This record gives sequence, C-alpha cells and structure tokens, in this order.
Amino acid sequence: MHINKNDFPILQQQMHQHDMVYLDNAATSQKPQVVIDAITKYYQLSNANVHRGIYELSQHATEAYEQARDKVTAFLHAQQREEVLFTRGTTESLNWIACTYGIANVHDGDEIVLSYMEHHANIVPWQQLAKKVNAKLKYIALNEDGTLNMADAQKQITSRTKIVAVAHASNVLGVVNPIKKLADLAHQQGAVIVVDGAQSTPHMPVDVQQIQADFFAFSGHKMLGPMGIGVLYGKRQLLEAMPPAQFGGEMIERVGLLDATFQPLPWKFEAGTPNVAGAIGLGVAIDYLNQIGMDNVQQHEKDLVNYILPKLSEIDGVRVYGPQAANHSGVIAFNVDQLHPHDLATALDQQGVAIRAGHHCAQPLMHYLNASATARASFYIYNTMADADKLVDSIMATKEYFNHGIRSFG
Repeated sequence: MHINKNDFPILQQQMHQHDMVYLDNAATSQKPQVVIDAITKYYQLSNANVHRGIYELSQHATEAYEQARDKVTAFLHAQQREEVLFTRGTTESLNWIACTYGIANVHDGDEIVLSYMEHHANIVPWQQLAKKVNAKLKYIALNEDGTLNMADAQKQITSRTKIVAVAHASNVLGVVNPIKKLADLAHQQGAVIVVDGAQSTPHMPVDVQQIQADFFAFSGHKMLGPMGIGVLYGKRQLLEAMPPAQFGGEMIERVGLLDATFQPLPWKFEAGTPNVAGAIGLGVAIDYLNQIGMDNVQQHEKDLVNYILPKLSEIDGVRVYGPQAANHSGVIAFNVDQLHPHDLATALDQQGVAIRAGHHCAQPLMHYLNASATARASFYIYNTMADADKLVDSIMATKEYFNHGIRSFG
C-alpha cells in the first residue's frame, strides 16, 4: 500500500530539528489536505444552517450534510441511513445510550457487563447509570496475553444482564475483540451489545450487521476527519423506542405550550445546529479511506506490527503489553525498565518521535496490569517501516542516554 505523505501537510514539519515521526494515532490522526480543503470550501461557499432553509444555499448545505450520513451508512454496512446519528464523538455517543436506552431498560438488580480493557468513556457512563438505577457492574477478565477471556465472558453474561459494553479494539493492548461471539452471548440472554468502535473503525473493515452490534460508536478525528464529529449507530427498532438524548431546535416536529412531538429518525436525536462542516469532513475522510481500501489499511498496520514487535521485544528491559503480532492491532503499549513512560516520551520527542505516555484513559486496565502507566506507539496509514526503525533506534538511544549520561541524542 502506498500513501503519499505529502497528502498530510502537518507531517512535512520537523520537531526539535528532526523529521517528525507521528505515532500517536490512537489519540488522533492527522488530516489529509482533501479533508482540510472540504471544510474550508464549505465555510467559503456553502455555509448555512441545514434542513430548515428554503433558499438555495441552505439546500446545498443540507444535501452535503445528508450525503455524509449516506457515506457513513455504507462505510458501516448499516441497513438504513436512519440508523446513523451524528454526535460529537464516541464519548457523547456512549453517554447518549446510557442516559436514554440505559435509563429506560436497566433497573434495580440488573447487570451491566464491561471488560477490564475499556476506555473511561466506556466505563464511567455505565458507572453513573448503575448508581442511578441500583444496577450491578461486572467485568470480563483478560487472558495472560491481554486478550478477552471468553470463558469468563460466558460466566459474567447472565439472564440478569441488560447491557454488554465492550471495545471493538483496545486503545492500549492492541487487542481486537470477537464482537460477534460476544453479541451471541448477549443476545442469548436478552441483552444488547454496545460496541466502542473508536479504535477499530479507522483501521479495519466494519460491518455492524455482520458483528450483530446493537449500538456502535466511533469518532471522526481518529480516522482522518475533523474533531467534534462522531457517530452513533443503533438498530432502528431500538432507536425508535428510545427517547431523545437532548431537546431543542432541529429535532422537534410540533411544539405547544405544554408538550412537543419530535422528528422521525435520525433527526429526533440531533438537537440544535449540527456540526455540518465536521460531517462533510468525515465524509471526505471516508472517501479517502475507501480509495485505499480498508482491507489494505488493516494489512498495512499488520505488516508494521509484525515488523516492529520482534524488534521491540529484543531490546533489553522492554516489556510489551498485549498479544503477539498475529492478533495485534496498530496500537503497542510498552515500558522500559528503570524509565518512567513520561521520561521516555519526553526523550523520544527530542528525537522527533511523538508517542503517548500515561494511563491512556484506562486506569482500571493499568491497575489490572499492575502498571501505573505505559508508553504507547500507535500506527496508521502514513507510517512506514522507517518510522518503526526510528522508534526502535530512539528507544535504544534513550536507554543509552539515561544509563550512561550521553550528552545529547544527536
């Protein structure tokens, strides 16, 4: 797979007099020029509020906004466009489910099942729901290599389970979870499955019907799109039965002094002026990824991981978390003996390598792993074998620096 790095203006710059190697894609991806241009073009030529305007400019904006919904529908292989709701991102999408479907369907003594690898955005909303309705939170254990323990999943998901909420791919361990198998377990018990797709949607083909997701959430900014736009997919029959998460303009049909009726799907959930430019930018990002092919995106990252994992494992004192290369996404968490992850990340930054260090919004997982923090390198379509080599070389140079006090990294 060939990607022209010149498509990404930000990657042309240097950090600390080194060519920049950007390896924090799990936090956010960089944007190709075509996405930047599409957002600029909207504000220059088509900026208007959508849906309500009779005039031509508003109709153009509405058409572009709804075309973006159609692109998302096809990208996810959703059955109907009415099942695709625009949100601010994965976090808002998950909160919407908790405060609408969750409040209506989870009651005293019911169970919500998560896993130990979840991002805080897929933990805290369920904690708050459980407190409100006196439900019980349960967690699926992990195997030694960080993969989900499916025997324990079968044990944790019971007739009292109402919601199973699991990441499609971990933002720390690089694990890709067997969502279809989890969905089968949930559905056998009459529960719904909520999938956090923030780390899967940018990196692999997603078919929400094939994996039998009841709800699926992702963010645009992790897949070449702008910040502030995300998606909540839900099966139509579930969305139809749910109350809106927010109320106000755009989502109403009729308003009286004492009551109101709401628009049909998908607009009943999109209160207020939407992020039109964000949706358009996301649509163009999807076009860009489709041109590459999501199978090719996934294979490219597998090739990178297969290349770098053995090299990292050969470095004395480096511990890599998560499964072996064959089952690993482009996210790699690791630690170096005698080096705090923040010190390591600072030293790598001085060499032009941008990684993340900390708990990665996954404090329960860090506790489970008995690690206060980790370093994390995460790869995407514009990363190369040379970037992987630079990471390895920079870790080696950093170890040498801290062990022997070499004055600079050169």
